Amino acid sequence: MSLTKSTATPPREGEEDISDLYPEDRGWVTECLSRLRDQRLQPKKTRLIEFPLPAALDGMKLFVKNESAQPSGSHKHRLAHALFTNALASGCLRDGTPVFEASSGSTAISEAWYSNELGIKFNAVMPSGTSEEKQQAVRDLKGNVILATAGEDLVTVARRQAEQSNGHFMDQFTYAERAYDWRSEHGLAPELCREVEPDWFVMGAGTGGTVTSVGRYARYTNRKLRVCATDPENSAFLPGWRDHDRTATDKGSRIEGIGRPRMEPSFLFPLVNRMIRVHDAASVATMRVAAQYLGIEPGPSTGTGLFGAVQILLGMQANRQRGTIATVLCDAGSRYTAEYYNDDWLDKKGIDYRAWMEPVERFFKSGEWQPPVNFSPAPRPSATLWNM
Repeated sequence: MSLTKSTATPPREGEEDISDLYPEDRGWVTECLSRLRDQRLQPKKTRLIEFPLPAALDGMKLFVKNESAQPSGSHKHRLAHALFTNALASGCLRDGTPVFEASSGSTAISEAWYSNELGIKFNAVMPSGTSEEKQQAVRDLKGNVILATAGEDLVTVARRQAEQSNGHFMDQFTYAERAYDWRSEHGLAPELCREVEPDWFVMGAGTGGTVTSVGRYARYTNRKLRVCATDPENSAFLPGWRDHDRTATDKGSRIEGIGRPRMEPSFLFPLVNRMIRVHDAASVATMRVAAQYLGIEPGPSTGTGLFGAVQILLGMQANRQRGTIATVLCDAGSRYTAEYYNDDWLDKKGIDYRAWMEPVERFFKSGEWQPPVNFSPAPRPSATLWNM
């Protein structure tokens, strides 16, 4: 659709009663919002899978919400719906305006999906090392891929590209917590709480939007639920949260979709009750072991969340507590066959997941926990990783 032009006479200098200065595209906005409210474009209610636990963990339950079943394949489908709704209602996204987003994977694919449905031109700014499969997934949805050079800040590149094209930078990192409607009875948090009453919700943070929305919903509805954010190696979130420092920085995460080299506006400290640092190798091992129990090969961020759930279960076991933990199957492993399911790729990155396989397998079989004795974390990245 072409940009609707204002027919108003340009205001004269000093004029103090001015109207119709901006193009009136209410009809197009109303049409788009109506389509987003249609059941076909609404995020789907997804299945809650009970993860089998050994007899030693009697009285404890672990549930995994399968967000890989969303139409665009990940929990970012909910975020994309919220971002488009917010941008349209706020007047940021106008008829004929192209959309730009900084993302290396799932958010780009989900926003491309909605852009395609709404007839909006979409541009994904991705790191130069993004796998061809993910780039093609965006292109298959009629999106355009712009590759940033190694080490470039994706957000800076995406914002610059949007400005040069007179487009709209969706900016998931800033607007995730504002766009999610945490008061609504439709969404991940209310779906979860209607089926079970979790004591803990555990998940890695990328933008922070999902953990923030769950924490807000729990407070708003007076739930007992507490939020634990699991953070990969070299991410700034844990030290920033721990030290009350919103200027904290680090090298960034090797686990796609979560962890950041800096604090992001949507990661709100007071809504997170606990944080757990998870080795990249432990994330990958837990991801691979979980596939045997879930019947679905999950992506690496699911492994990070599940490893955090293991640590909470161990604490409950030690304190003879009962309780329910919930986490998210963020996306399917089919997006990562060339990476986290590829041993050669992992070896080149120095991610020794094999050392963690036996401890994780033993825990899910018996409830016993013994971390690996001989294990070395992957070398610290030399350059900043914009892996989101």
